Amino acid sequence: MTDRNLYADARAENVTPIEPPARAMTIGAHPDDAEFGAGGTLAGWAAAGTHVTVLVVTDGSKGTWDPDLSKEELITARMREQRRAAERLGASDVIMLDHIDGELENTSALREELCFWIRSARPGVLFTHDPWKRYMMHPDHRATGIAAIDAVVAARDHLFFANQLGKGLEKHRPDALLLWSADEVDHWEDISATFDAKVDALLEHSTQGQTTMGNAHEDEDQLTAFRARLREWAETQGAPAGYALGEAFKRLSP
Repeated sequence: MTDRNLYADARAENVTPIEPPARAMTIGAHPDDAEFGAGGTLAGWAAAGTHVTVLVVTDGSKGTWDPDLSKEELITARMREQRRAAERLGASDVIMLDHIDGELENTSALREELCFWIRSARPGVLFTHDPWKRYMMHPDHRATGIAAIDAVVAARDHLFFANQLGKGLEKHRPDALLLWSADEVDHWEDISATFDAKVDALLEHSTQGQTTMGNAHEDEDQLTAFRARLREWAETQGAPAGYALGEAFKRLSP
């Protein structure tokens, strides 16, 4: 959660938030990735009437340090947690794919699968990982980001995966693509009113309390410390745009 301080170094020359679109979609590698990356923005847009679709690519089967928790138990728990977190954000749909956590590759089959879901959900704005982030170690984040971007390119043109068309699907081109944890930030969204919803959604991922939340589920002191770290992070992200609390992205035009 502690990135090199690109947010403080960035300069917001033209701060123009996106009007809440009719439909938005996230493509994250694991349960909780979308909440960390864009939870506040998603909560705000959902409250304004945006139909939010949360898609998770992997089964989350590696995300624990508990040696007594079986893979099957973890997968079931993380699916349940993701649905509860999506409810906290006000998301309308949750799509859980079943690719093996930690073993994801950007294959043609994955791009075709993501293209299908983009054409189905038809988001005006799509969120995903920045695959070009320097020193991003997690292979699933890199693979998901590049596969999602490749799928956006495919979804917009009728000759890509043409077998999908004519079956109730049409090509689709989002208006904007927002990359979270971005290497070069140039877009900001104000989450001052939805920060608590972001935190509440993250806390639904209780299996990740030890791995990513500093044991926030163990006692009130740990929870307070986690909230403080998230608030500091949101302050740092929002500062260049003049937001008390914000989320920062790289914005691409598909």
